[in-house]
Amino acid sequence: MNTLGLAFQQAIDMISRGDPELVEIVLLSLRVSLTATLIASGIALPIGAATGVAKFPGRQVLIVIFNALMGLPPVVIGLLVYLLLSRAGPLGDYGLLFTPTAMIIAQTILIVPIVAALSRQVIEDAWSEYSEQLRSLGAGLTQSALTLLWDTRFSLVTVVLAGFGRAAAEVGAVMIVGGNIAGVTRVMTTAIALETSKGDLPLALGLGIVLISLVLLLNAVAYGVKRIAQRRYG
Repeated sequence: MNTLGLAFQQAIDMISRGDPELVEIVLLSLRVSLTATLIASGIALPIGAATGVAKFPGRQVLIVIFNALMGLPPVVIGLLVYLLLSRAGPLGDYGLLFTPTAMIIAQTILIVPIVAALSRQVIEDAWSEYSEQLRSLGAGLTQSALTLLWDTRFSLVTVVLAGFGRAAAEVGAVMIVGGNIAGVTRVMTTAIALETSKGDLPLALGLGIVLISLVLLLNAVAYGVKRIAQRRYG
């Protein structure tokens, strides 16, 4: 058996027996990415709903900014968070650098523009369809935004899942602010990069298989949610 085949076999064995190091890395990755996604969604969904419904000065500028930030290089976000949390930075006294909290902050900043921009489009499309009906019922902008958030919840689930997938696959920003410390801040993406450079292919492949499986699962869930919404609302 060649080296790659042996490494792949060892990777499968690590997954099947629940290798402690692999499990620890996967659980930390999920904790960081899920926490960042929940925080980002709590911030971005109201912003997306308000921007999709309300007309105010600077709205188009805000939309352009959010769309532009969707393509912001993650390493730039990592650098900015690093500068904020470093000893010389304004938040340096809290000692957050090279901790999971720093990684959550970086991922949250990365996800917010994505969820805000995508949810704004979903809400705006729904608003253009139901605005007259909501106005006739006497709903104000706030009530309309809340109603549309609930009405488009299935579409918004796919938006949130897209944000989580982006966070889970991130490597640059979390490497900068987390430091890839074993047992402390090592997540799947940073571990894959490190173990590949060290030549430890079994662990890198094992984590790669888990990460790919997670991405496939997210896509399956998003597709299932979309199908449910189509059946329910035609």
